Amino acid sequence: MPFVLTYDERLAGQVTVANITYGALRGAHVGYWVDEQVAGRGVMPTALALAVDHCFAVVGLHRIEVNIRPENRASRRVVEKLGLRQEGMRANFLHIDGAWRDHLSYAVTAEEIPDGLWARWKRSQRSGSTT
Repeated sequence: MPFVLTYDERLAGQVTVANITYGALRGAHVGYWVDEQVAGRGVMPTALALAVDHCFAVVGLHRIEVNIRPENRASRRVVEKLGLRQEGMRANFLHIDGAWRDHLSYAVTAEEIPDGLWARWKRSQRSGSTT
């Protein structure tokens, strides 16, 4: 389930919800990228928060997971701003650039954000908090 991001009427990034599983799990993995020209403007945290809220409220999912390479500090900052909990390291998780790469796993469940991730993100922006 891809979501295209625009900023000033141009392509600025994408959020993709993948591996959607129903049954006992009702979860998915989320990946994202943003154009470096709009990075740092809150575009990706906002987009990720809205995508998570859509998955919980509309799609009926219970758990969203984001897996990030440890050295990708900018991407880690996105989930940290939103308050997703870090669950640990996934050794040799994905095959990227010719090798198996470790990833840090972050997650959130519907119970953790009863009023939505976007609402929590907006509150943190108003309060000046970064998490």
